[in-house]
Amino acid sequence: MGSQHHSVWAMKLMTALVNVALNLSINMDNTQRQYEAERNKIIGKRANDRLELLLQKRKELQENQDEIENMMNAIFKGVFVHRYRDAIAEIRAICIEEIGIWMKMYSDAFLNDSYLKYVGWTMHDKQGEVRLKCLTALQGLYYNKELNSKLELFTSRFKDRIVSMTLDKEYDVAVQAIKLLTLVLQSSEEVLTAEDCENVYHLVYSAHRPVAVAAGEFLYKKLFSRREPEDDGLLKRRGRQGPNANLVKTLVFFFLESELHEHAAYLVDSMWDCATELLKDWECMNSLLLEEPLNGEEPLTDRQESALIEIMLCTIRQAAECHPPVGRGTGKRVLTAKEKKTQLDDRTRITELFAVALPQLLAKYSVDAEKVTNLLQLPQYFDLEIYTTGRLEKHLDALLRQIRDIVEKHTDTDVLEACSKTYHALCNEEFTIFNRVDIARSQLIDELADKFNRLLEDFLQEGEEPDEDDAYQVLSTLKRITAFHNAHDLSRWDLFGCNYKLLKTGIENGDMPEQIVIHALQCTHYVILWQLAKITESSSTKVCHAQVAFTILCDVLMIFSHQIMSGGRDMLEPLVYTPDSSLQSELLSFILDHVFIDQDDDSNSADGQQDDEASKIEALHKRRNLLAAFCKLIVYTVVEMNTAADIFKQYMKYYNDYGDIIKETMSKTRQIDKIQCAKTLILSLQQLFNEMIQENGYNFDRSSPTFSGIKELARRFALTFGLDQLKTREAIAMLHKDGIEFAFKEPNPQGESHPPLNLAFLDILSEFSSKLLRQDKRTVYVYLEKFMTFQMSLRREDVWLPLMSYRNSLLAGGDDDTMSVISGISSRGSTVRNKKTKPATGKRKIPEESSSSDSMWLNREQTMHTPVMMQTPQLTSTIMREPKRLRPEESYMGVYPMQSVLNKSFSSNFFSRRGTSLMEDDEEPIVEDVMMSSEGRIEDLNEGMDFDTMDIDLPPSKNRRERTELKPDFFDPASIMDESVGLVKRGGN
Repeated sequence: MGSQHHSVWAMKLMTALVNVALNLSINMDNTQRQYEAERNKIIGKRANDRLELLLQKRKELQENQDEIENMMNAIFKGVFVHRYRDAIAEIRAICIEEIGIWMKMYSDAFLNDSYLKYVGWTMHDKQGEVRLKCLTALQGLYYNKELNSKLELFTSRFKDRIVSMTLDKEYDVAVQAIKLLTLVLQSSEEVLTAEDCENVYHLVYSAHRPVAVAAGEFLYKKLFSRREPEDDGLLKRRGRQGPNANLVKTLVFFFLESELHEHAAYLVDSMWDCATELLKDWECMNSLLLEEPLNGEEPLTDRQESALIEIMLCTIRQAAECHPPVGRGTGKRVLTAKEKKTQLDDRTRITELFAVALPQLLAKYSVDAEKVTNLLQLPQYFDLEIYTTGRLEKHLDALLRQIRDIVEKHTDTDVLEACSKTYHALCNEEFTIFNRVDIARSQLIDELADKFNRLLEDFLQEGEEPDEDDAYQVLSTLKRITAFHNAHDLSRWDLFGCNYKLLKTGIENGDMPEQIVIHALQCTHYVILWQLAKITESSSTKVCHAQVAFTILCDVLMIFSHQIMSGGRDMLEPLVYTPDSSLQSELLSFILDHVFIDQDDDSNSADGQQDDEASKIEALHKRRNLLAAFCKLIVYTVVEMNTAADIFKQYMKYYNDYGDIIKETMSKTRQIDKIQCAKTLILSLQQLFNEMIQENGYNFDRSSPTFSGIKELARRFALTFGLDQLKTREAIAMLHKDGIEFAFKEPNPQGESHPPLNLAFLDILSEFSSKLLRQDKRTVYVYLEKFMTFQMSLRREDVWLPLMSYRNSLLAGGDDDTMSVISGISSRGSTVRNKKTKPATGKRKIPEESSSSDSMWLNREQTMHTPVMMQTPQLTSTIMREPKRLRPEESYMGVYPMQSVLNKSFSSNFFSRRGTSLMEDDEEPIVEDVMMSSEGRIEDLNEGMDFDTMDIDLPPSKNRRERTELKPDFFDPASIMDESVGLVKRGGN
């Protein structure tokens, strides 16, 4: 630890010295100008005394600067050139961060290839935080356009590496790499080739939003931010003649060329922050679709029109909903007052424009299924009140007529469902247009139902063979009715009877066309669901208290679950119904309110007489049936498995009544998904812990019955995992991971010297430590250390006992030497030794039982201890002798490699490769396979310091004499500190 602190201290001292050197350089320039001005005066007015003073001051400043250079050279050669590739990632990151500050602060001295090369090489570092520091350091340089000329050689040499880092496995690194390329693009567009740009372009479709947004900004700066000179005269025009018309076309061309035509929403979201004005120019988009091309203008092709309509729909959805598309983001968030106002203003603009334009667009593209399907979604984002306040009722009537015509023309399911959803969006009882839309909808359904009954009567005539035309008419009408029944309650048209008759005839005769049977079944399915929904909505109170209704509901959900397709019955997929989160919550609430109750609280016994023992048994039997019905939904994954957490936490309290049912549910769910079951178990313990906190506060007594009860429940849970630890290995690991994260989730508001608020949960989590394999205990211990500060490991007060006991439970059975390595503790003997022998690999044989999955879940941060050296390109100004090697017995012992199953993010190569040097006559250094350990004493740096390394030579002031290079023969931190303090006292800064 002492060497690590010395390295950090030395880098910070170097930054301070650079600041002093910069001030000295400024003072020397000022003194030189004053001297020249005084000397150029005529002899009669020249002040010789002042000339002498200025000469003396310049001499003192010169001496001070020489001393500063001596100290900076010593630190740079003695510390930086070793520690920028230190075994500890934090030290490597600090070195790169500080050299970036030096180059930005004092660019005349440090911004050259001799220093930039270290940043370029370290971009190959295995640790993400170090690569990130490289990129942020470079951003500070590229941001200043005055420094671009000094970066040309570096850019040409390392540009490919920066481009490859846009695919970095660490998302933060990828984002900063894209931002750096954007700065490079702004400094000189010629630097990046078309292939370089294309590598960034496709990232606008990334599922990770920060990466996509950064790529969207790059795309916008490259293709959309420039305006042609002739566009200046179009700034005040709108629509097709406006300045955005060509940019909208460019966006369409890019979208089509990217060949990811199902992801327009992702493209729009990526550019939303930087190109809002362009993406919200709906007048221009509408004009390009409806107006005729101008003279000499190429009209949009059919494919381009489809793409423009899809993009337009995505921009309208983004403006109206104000959240990213599905799969990119955490869902809806709370909007600020400003965002809410912008959202309302956008909805108003959308409604006012497309209430008028949408009927025209539908009329133009009425026969094109793809275009119509997208256009019909627009009313979902209207402010329907504007139809009345803006006196746009005639345009509403025109829209309803167009929808009716489209229903008559199309049998495509997507188009029909889009029409159905549009009616559903417009049929809102809160607005005055409801009656107008409801009448139009009822008239349409009346005609469809009458037509279906009439066709069905002819189609099912006995003794007659139905022809293909009759079958087509029945099928097309049934398709339309089914599509509307999906979003609308058509119970009053009694469609069940017609479909039943149709299906019965098909079963009896066996000659019913397959598509007719499928849509008849689907329509019947909707009839049943609407009846079920009606029961639930109209008498929710009765359902909540009716045990029979609950059981029936569970059976119906079971029947129409995904299990209905088992045995190769994929044709029944349209009948599958998955309960939404609201219904699942109501089912769970019913169980909690009516099953997990005390006998004395049960008022629903057979005859209401709680004194009768038989009545109590019968009531318990009914409650067990209710619980079994719900647990069956859990076991067959009809409801989310995490809903079982509220069931599992009742295991001890109601062990005598329902213990067998709950235990069986645990067993079955573990067979289906061990990891998800483990997450559910730990969630139930967390819920109990939170309930205890709410009741007793954070200063509870760990010997209290409540806390002891939770620990006992955890022990019982651990026993259910059985004796075969290999089968439950990943599940137990995931359980510990979730438990550790929960324990450290809430920091103590009183500061780091106090334990996290949930730290006592580790006492509960320790009950599962015995279920870990020995090598997995080491893995969990490493993950625990990630959340611990150095001060936490030294605490011994009672409040820290849960942490100590949990650590001890993980250390039990582990190898001490391995644990010390994992903790980053290495011996002093790992410094450089003999430079003649080859380095030892230092790899330990991995036990057979852990070789395949020891890489179970250590995340990327834990690889900082693994002795992996990056591929190092050639030096520019540094020629190193052959490095000294470690003795075999002192080689670094790395953590066992473990591949993460907990961190699912995509991985990419580090793109480590050798490249050409910045300067051809440089030799590439021989780099050790094992990074220098930072545990060695600083004095050991003197060993092997006789190689040639560039000296820091501050640029001369104007008219300043050339100076010889100063090369210190030793590095003494104490003397440097004494000299720097003395220099400050002498006024050097």
